[in-house]
Amino acid sequence: MTDSTSQPSGMPGLQHVAIIMDGNGRWARQRGLPRIEGHRRGVSNVREILKVARDLKIRTLTLFAFSVENWQRPPEEISSLMGLLEFFLERNTRELVKNKVRLRVIGRPEELPEGVQKKLHAALEATKDFKDYVLQVALNYGSRTEVLDAVRAFSEDVAKGKADPNHLDWPLFSRYLYTDGIPDPDLLIRTSGETRISNFLLLQCAYSEMFFSPVFWPDFGRQHFIDAVESFHRRQRRFGKTGEQVTEAPTDEAALNR
Repeated sequence: MTDSTSQPSGMPGLQHVAIIMDGNGRWARQRGLPRIEGHRRGVSNVREILKVARDLKIRTLTLFAFSVENWQRPPEEISSLMGLLEFFLERNTRELVKNKVRLRVIGRPEELPEGVQKKLHAALEATKDFKDYVLQVALNYGSRTEVLDAVRAFSEDVAKGKADPNHLDWPLFSRYLYTDGIPDPDLLIRTSGETRISNFLLLQCAYSEMFFSPVFWPDFGRQHFIDAVESFHRRQRRFGKTGEQVTEAPTDEAALNR
């Protein structure tokens, strides 16, 4: 969603939703199922949430799929997760193309298994020209790792004379983040009842509204997503201003009619 052309109208003030898809393992354990079955159901649920996001004309949906910390999990679970990722890409790339949804990946995907990288590359190539909707997937991602990579890249540009540290500000630094060109999330959702953001988009979510749902991700359906969106629209976003300043600010139409 980096381009200004052909933008759908969307929901006012809500263009980017980020989701921490949590609770797959606990969902499976409650049902006496192996953890991988929870992950399988979670992957299946992505299609439903992507559909409702498009129905609501939310231009960017970012999903936290695999963190840098997840490598600490049992090897068999990691292998299964990578297999599910390949399965998702095989099954859904055609659907992304059909719906003109661009796939983006943030993180360090070059450290993922070769088979996953090949499927990712094919999906990224197939969808790279779409501009209206974006599915951004965080893979082998960690916000602190992202900051370190950004600082490293900026320092290299300074050493090459391509950047001036005396002119460093947030707009400039943000160009070195994985999310360069993507607007910050308006709304961050985390499922499963946890109330932390676990090293996910820490800088980008500085002014995001938060919604913590007790529902495990495999059960987080259309109405749950709509409930989160409605909660967002009941809030007042002040961005450092007072509530009175926001309330009294003239609308774009009023300003034009002055």
